Amino acid sequence: MDVPPLRVLIADDEVLLSAGLARLLEDAGMEVVAQVATADRIVPAVEQLAPDVAIVDVQMPPGRADDGLQAAIAIRRAAHLRTRVLVLSNFLEERYPLELIGDDASGAGYLLKERVGDVASFADAVRRVAAGGSALDPEVVRLMVGRHRRDDPLAALTPREREVLELMAEGLSNQGIAGALGVSQAVVEKHVTHLFQKLGAAAAPDRNRRVTAVLTLLRAS
Repeated sequence: MDVPPLRVLIADDEVLLSAGLARLLEDAGMEVVAQVATADRIVPAVEQLAPDVAIVDVQMPPGRADDGLQAAIAIRRAAHLRTRVLVLSNFLEERYPLELIGDDASGAGYLLKERVGDVASFADAVRRVAAGGSALDPEVVRLMVGRHRRDDPLAALTPREREVLELMAEGLSNQGIAGALGVSQAVVEKHVTHLFQKLGAAAAPDRNRRVTAVLTLLRAS
C-alpha cells in the first residue's frame, strides 16, 4: 500500500522564500496544504487542515517580533493538535529554541534559514520532525554547548561522547553520526550507551532516551 505524502503547512511572509520552500518540498514528495503570511493565521490553518508539519518563520506580521515562534509554541501546547513544528530563523538566538522545545524535544525543530539551501538535509529534517524526532541547527547546538553551568551535567562525558550528543541533538541517527565522525556504527552505539548511562537516561516504556539526552544538553546552558 502506498504511503501518503507528508502534509506540510508553510508560514512565512517572504513570498519568494515561501514559494521556494513549497517547490522544494513538493519535489521531495511532500504535499504543501497551505501557505500563510501572517502569524495570526497559523493556528487556525493548522486546526482546519491538520498538517503533519508546520514550517514557521520566527518573525512574522502582524507584530514582526517573535509572532511566528509564539504561534509555533501554541501549536505544541495545544493538546488537540498533533501537528509537529519546524521553526526557521535568520537569527542565532539561544532563547528561541529553548522556548520552542520547553520540556519536550520530540516533534520540534529549529533551523537557520541558510540550511534550506542544502535541499536533501532540509527535507530529511522535515521528515525527522514529522516522525517525532528533533532537528536543531548545528550553530544553535554549538552556541548552547559553549555555555556551561558550574554544575554542568555534561561534565562526565568524554569529548567524543559530547560530539555524539551534539550530533544527536541535530537529529542524526546512529548511522548518520557514524558517517559524520568517520567511525563504525558499532562504535557510535557504544558511545551512545555510555552517554545514556552518564546522563541518567534510563530505558523506560514512556520515555525516549534520545529525547531525554537532548533535553539535558539544552538545559546545561
